[in-house]
Amino acid sequence: MPGAGVPGSWTTAWSRPVGRFLNNIVYRTSVTGRSNVPAAGPVIFAGNHISFLDGPVMFGASPRPMHILVKKEMFKGFLGRVLKASGQLPVDRAGDRSVLQLSKDVLDAGRCVGILPEGTRGSGTAAGISNGVAWLALNSDAVVVPVAILGTRQGGEHLDSIPKPGRRLHVSFGQPLALGRKPEETGRASMDRAATEIRNTLAAHIRDTVRLSGLSLPSADHPHQRTTAVAGPPADHH
Repeated sequence: MPGAGVPGSWTTAWSRPVGRFLNNIVYRTSVTGRSNVPAAGPVIFAGNHISFLDGPVMFGASPRPMHILVKKEMFKGFLGRVLKASGQLPVDRAGDRSVLQLSKDVLDAGRCVGILPEGTRGSGTAAGISNGVAWLALNSDAVVVPVAILGTRQGGEHLDSIPKPGRRLHVSFGQPLALGRKPEETGRASMDRAATEIRNTLAAHIRDTVRLSGLSLPSADHPHQRTTAVAGPPADHH
């Protein structure tokens, strides 16, 4: 049985067509690697983060529904009601790690969680990620599927820019990565190793997707421009 606070399974069922409409009607989104996603069992989708649209685009492209971690400030007004009704999970940037336990409960129920572990929008190279995704991978039976998202922001476009309708987007799901603790390995060492493996796997998948798709990542933005939209666990934020 799902734990207390776990969204009902119906929440992602009604909202998936919205993501597909975004990908296939508003934008021209090509998707590769769907067969890499396990058909059953818990999955952590770890995607790169370049735009406000990364979460919805990943959601609409996935062959399985997912509950995406979104900063709690977004859960206000009409948008907040939509996010809650679609089963998304609120992240408290003040450092409340309850979202990690809630995400684990979702995974323990055999469902999928979506995380943008870079935490803030940037160039999307996955040069650094939070340890939250590593914690979830080590404390659940979930595999991690790297997701490369391209086209939602290009060139020198501002971090807050939204692509015009009709733009070509691309989403690629990579090979699943299984992680676990090693005998006599400390908790800290396990976390650091898992985070490094996830970061390297995601970064390599992004590079391969850029090469194969013909789409490029946006240029890096100045730190003072950075804001947070859809993010990983509180550890993502400084």
